[in-house]
Amino acid sequence: MSIWWSLHLRREAASVPLARRLLMGTMETAGVDPDVSYELSVALTEACANAVEHGGAGAAPGPGAAAGAYRVTAYLDGETCRIEVADSGPGFPRAETRTEAGAETGAETGVENGARGGGRPGAARPVAPADAEHGRGLRLIEELADHVQFGNRSARGGAVVSFDKILKWKDTPSLLMA
Repeated sequence: MSIWWSLHLRREAASVPLARRLLMGTMETAGVDPDVSYELSVALTEACANAVEHGGAGAAPGPGAAAGAYRVTAYLDGETCRIEVADSGPGFPRAETRTEAGAETGAETGVENGARGGGRPGAARPVAPADAEHGRGLRLIEELADHVQFGNRSARGGAVVSFDKILKWKDTPSLLMA
């Protein structure tokens, strides 16, 4: 079974729960285990919040990009869910990226964690202090997903956060039961 959708959203806080609800509804319909759905929804929330907060500040949008918008795409294909959040902001600082082939996501540069809890080559992002209000979102995505890539789109500008998770299924899936 394959399901995919893509949203073009305004960089407004109200867009974040919309994307999260669509993902949760898709997962419920497909019969994905609720714990896996929840982890993916938290990771998606963090990626969207990052795009809303940082995705347009100080950046001139490239061709076809809107400074006040970002894109969320989700793919459920077989046993994996892949989510990509792309914005038109200034992107990640150069110290956090290394050159990689990013043909699948359109990212020109990126950093991968490889697997859950893995290190991020080329990046030494400081750990947020315990009382900090910001600075935990990307680390949280790394912990909740099985594979994560942070990158910049050189042609259009902006950051791309992509993450995958292997799916577990409920005992009685909702989709295709009839």
